[in-house]
Amino acid sequence: MEPQSFESSPGRDGAHSAGAQSPGPLVERAEIVRASLGLALYAAAFGLSFGAVAVASGLSVAQAMTLSLVLFSGASQFAFVGVAATGSPLAAIPAALLLGVRNTFYGVTIAQILRPRGARRVMAAHLSIDETAAMAAAQRSTRAKRYAFWASGVAMFVLWNVGSLAGALLGSVLDTATFGLDAAAPAAFLALLWPALRTARARWVAAGSIALALVLIPLVPPGVPVLAAVVVAVAAGWREARGANRAGAREQTGADEQAGVHTEFEAHEEEGER
Repeated sequence: MEPQSFESSPGRDGAHSAGAQSPGPLVERAEIVRASLGLALYAAAFGLSFGAVAVASGLSVAQAMTLSLVLFSGASQFAFVGVAATGSPLAAIPAALLLGVRNTFYGVTIAQILRPRGARRVMAAHLSIDETAAMAAAQRSTRAKRYAFWASGVAMFVLWNVGSLAGALLGSVLDTATFGLDAAAPAAFLALLWPALRTARARWVAAGSIALALVLIPLVPPGVPVLAAVVVAVAAGWREARGANRAGAREQTGADEQAGVHTEFEAHEEEGER
């Protein structure tokens, strides 16, 4: 029998009438379950590496598991432990938030698909990550989208935390220097940032941030150079957004002026015909 917790009742969802929803079994169920299990196994392997890296960076097993349970965002968690390994946990918070802010945009789409209420709204927000959003978006029907989101989200959450616990326990009994785990957190953080350096502008911003951080390292406490580098990136993004808004305003003004010319020309033609 198909799990009812993965779907919304047609009677409670105003967007879907009883006639629009098929009462039969979900056709895509087997395919969705297979894909969800595949993602969950990947999450377990990724969580294993996170747990080991977190402990190698100085976190306890309990702290690593708290991150996995409460944050549940691989990129943000690796960013946090990567920056925390430099000696300033407070500086790690902005790095994790910057990488996790994209989940907010997923949440808009997911909310439209699920239309969750009450506690399920909190659960949906917590499970809104890259993979669950992609699973939902890949389906055709709303019913399949909802099932795919919950199936992949629950499976990934469970195995991510199982993997994190196994990695943290393993990392706590290994010599991290011998296996190179002490360098794994900064390496993982660099791997997360590398795809963002495809454009020349991004590379220039990164170079400016690095230069500022290197200048500040001998002058300020640990963690402050990282925060200063974040300010450079935010300022560059704000300037780019401001320029885009100005360009859009100029285009709109030009379009309005052209529309006014056409309107005036048509009015003259109508007068001539009279």
